[in-house]
Amino acid sequence: MQRGVSRRLRVVHMTSVHSAVDPRIFHKECRSLARAGFDVTVVGPYHEDTAADAVRIKSVRKDRSRLTRMTRTAWRVYDRARREGADVYHFHDPELVPFGLFLSLCGKSVIYDIHEDLPKDVLSKHYLPPWSRPLMSWVVKGIERFACGRFAALVAVTPSIAGRFARINPRTVVVHNFPYADELIAEEAAVPWDRRHQSVAYVGGITVQRAIREMVAAMALLPDSLQARLELAGPEIPQEADSAALRRHPGWSRVRHHGFLDQPTTFRLLHSVRAGLVLFHPEPNHVEAMPQKIFEYMGAGLPVIASDFPLWRRIMGEAGCGIFVDPTNPSQIAKAIEYVLSHPREAEEMGRRGQMAVAERFNWNSEASKLVRLYEQIESELCAA
Repeated sequence: MQRGVSRRLRVVHMTSVHSAVDPRIFHKECRSLARAGFDVTVVGPYHEDTAADAVRIKSVRKDRSRLTRMTRTAWRVYDRARREGADVYHFHDPELVPFGLFLSLCGKSVIYDIHEDLPKDVLSKHYLPPWSRPLMSWVVKGIERFACGRFAALVAVTPSIAGRFARINPRTVVVHNFPYADELIAEEAAVPWDRRHQSVAYVGGITVQRAIREMVAAMALLPDSLQARLELAGPEIPQEADSAALRRHPGWSRVRHHGFLDQPTTFRLLHSVRAGLVLFHPEPNHVEAMPQKIFEYMGAGLPVIASDFPLWRRIMGEAGCGIFVDPTNPSQIAKAIEYVLSHPREAEEMGRRGQMAVAERFNWNSEASKLVRLYEQIESELCAA
């Protein structure tokens, strides 16, 4: 941008992995930037070109296999984004790093939004041979060090991720993936506790590492007198979790798998149950994670049955809304579910405390202001150039 130009920045968000209407990318970041007056487009997998909430959506086709997604889909995203002629390119996936570097070399301001601690994540990838994971982690860390110092800014989803990059790129900003409090705590969404189902919910990716086997096994351990159900909302069960074996398990008779749900339907589901489950295994990339589902459960007024990680104990323990278990122990999980469902007054009070914490602290409003300030800094620099 030239000095004296009054228009706001033209911004393109890029993703080859997530949907173009992903909750963090579209509903939070893009909408917040558009409300702040920026010209915003998101390029990513979707079924059509459209516009919503002052954000243009440019769709690309997403390939099915991992390899083609990392190559052909990523190229489609870059090619379509490049043709937008934006001032700032904000990308969300590691496979887009090479394209981000090229855009930066072409004089564009590029922001990398880092959702995962990738070197730690590689150590848990089931599709990589175990012997290769430390080497791949080391390679990934080297690529990050080379690339991330060359971007205009980095946006990290947790403080632990940001801590790895602060020396590499001094413009590293933590933007937590907290929910919109008003969408979860709206008066019309409230459901009296005695009208909620005798159910618990898990929302998100359904994998072995996120305890799908233990959740199903725990349901089989609940007493027959407790009419309990697990409401499971997420994509199809992956091959490594052995869907057929899960469906043969006695606990599956108490599971209802809804498949993938959009955000409004997810929130309605959460307001109909009595607890939320987040039982990640203690993988390197999990223990310092801050999954969005934790704060969505809290915002919906649910007690949270969670893995006993120190960070999660600080967040939910201090709020007084968590029950902490060994995520690999179905018996502990079942006891926590039984307690919540058989002690409705205590469970409701836990839910209220968690909801208050979201209303006061763990919500998107403060995070949006940090993102907008970052863009205003970049805009000021471009206008002065």
